[in-house]
Amino acid sequence: MKLLLHICCGVCLGAPLKQLRNSGVDVIGFFYNPNIHPFLEFQKRLRALRIAQEAERLELVCHEDYGLYEFLKAVRPDDVNRCEQCYLLRLRAAALAAKAQGCDAFATTLLISPHQKHERVRSVGEQVGAETGVRFDYHDWRPLFHESHEQAKKRSLYRQQYCGCIFSEYERFRGADPRR
Repeated sequence: MKLLLHICCGVCLGAPLKQLRNSGVDVIGFFYNPNIHPFLEFQKRLRALRIAQEAERLELVCHEDYGLYEFLKAVRPDDVNRCEQCYLLRLRAAALAAKAQGCDAFATTLLISPHQKHERVRSVGEQVGAETGVRFDYHDWRPLFHESHEQAKKRSLYRQQYCGCIFSEYERFRGADPRR
């Protein structure tokens, strides 16, 4: 099977990629994360991904443009469900890239994080899969979270302190997210 793997960051790539490859899956990486802000944070995460990509010898489709306006346009109309809108923006792009690359399915490393809204990621992935005709390959990779982080430490990858968006940065450093 040929799978396009949406990669949220280099840290979350390690263990899912290993598991997929061990299962015989041909993986193409896909980096599209207009949610990551500010610009310097985006650059740090992109550099970390490039280090992981080289170490893993991973084919990568990479959107290196800083998507501030695109992200804000997508999430601003719906503050309550902004995470879902963000997932929709990124996973729709992943599904379309999977189709363009001739992949059988797509997945996302977002599913490794215990900090993400796991069931929302899954439902958005399935919705986008149905809309685009590209199967969403669901994995609960949360048990691999610490393994992936340990692998990132060994590679000296930059490890971020928040999901990436300016809202989560604010919530992370000022206190608890009131929506959780």
